[in-house]
Amino acid sequence: MDQSLSRKRSRADWVVDTIAFLGAVLVGMILFDENRDDPLPNWLFAADFYTGMLLCLLLWFRRRWPIQLAVLAAVVSVYSETSGIAALILTMTVAVHFRLRVTLLITALNVLSVIAYALVREKTDPVGIVIVTASLLYVGAIGWGLYVRSRRQLLQTLRERAERAETVARLQAEQGQLRAREEIAREMHDVLGHRLSLLSVHAGALAYRPDASTEEIAGAAEIIRSSAHQALQDLREVIGVLRAPVGELPQPTFADLPVLIEGAQRAGVPVELKLDAPGALPEHVGRTAYRIVQEGLTNAMKHAPGAPVRIRVTGAAGNGLTVDLSNPAPRRTSSGEGQGLTGLAERAALVEGRLEHGWTPDGDFRLTAWLPWPA
Repeated sequence: MDQSLSRKRSRADWVVDTIAFLGAVLVGMILFDENRDDPLPNWLFAADFYTGMLLCLLLWFRRRWPIQLAVLAAVVSVYSETSGIAALILTMTVAVHFRLRVTLLITALNVLSVIAYALVREKTDPVGIVIVTASLLYVGAIGWGLYVRSRRQLLQTLRERAERAETVARLQAEQGQLRAREEIAREMHDVLGHRLSLLSVHAGALAYRPDASTEEIAGAAEIIRSSAHQALQDLREVIGVLRAPVGELPQPTFADLPVLIEGAQRAGVPVELKLDAPGALPEHVGRTAYRIVQEGLTNAMKHAPGAPVRIRVTGAAGNGLTVDLSNPAPRRTSSGEGQGLTGLAERAALVEGRLEHGWTPDGDFRLTAWLPWPA
């Protein structure tokens, strides 16, 4: 059964029902007037007229009881010519809202009523002609009803597809936003963690160097002030991206790696860099390499302050890029730490690379990553 039968009648439904009612009444009265000369008793003429008009009136309820009224129309059509158009409309209603099997059963019942009508009304036309004519009318009504039904189903299918497409697009947009925010969270960890590690190194130097000269104290304070200002600036950029509907945090490139090393050296971290990677790296690979070096420096300053850090970044197109960081005697991380290394492993996996970390037999902590570099 069509679900449109249970919905509230719309303005268009009111217009259609009004036209159907008026058309059925008008045609019914014309047919009744044309058949006044039939040799029938007066009570049959009266029954024809009043039951036919009643059936026309019941067209207003055809959306509520379509099958019941169609069966009633088949019964009334046995003797009533006035109800002919109303019976056609009720049969078409069944074709619009129900499956073909139900429609065919109602149609067969109406064909039987037409045969009985030809016998009861004692028509001068042959019974075969009456049956063929009535059958053609019912076939036309059923065909129109099936067309309306198929069109409604097509529109409903297209509407559902559009709604599903909108839902899928909304979910994809939400997933994209979640991935963007996850990336922003990683950037916050990498950028702010590195800045705050520099602050910690200089603040610790001031705390353990009470005999430092005024110039040294002023220089360390200036570096602390500059790093704190830059950390706040990075935080503002992150908050701005989170508030904006669309946007990305400014991404570093592989070419910014020397600047990163220089900043760590200014902070007093003894860093030795060997860079041997001629050629143009893919952007995503270069950015991943930068983040690995940045996280390695941050961990070194956090867990082994003052210890020298050796960095090797070597590779070539077709062979891949190797990033290797090591520093002696780190302080082993406690439970709950190491989230930055987990994030680095995920970064490397996203570009189809791999990352390893751990302690060497000499007691150094080593962080090694291999990233693909297509030829």
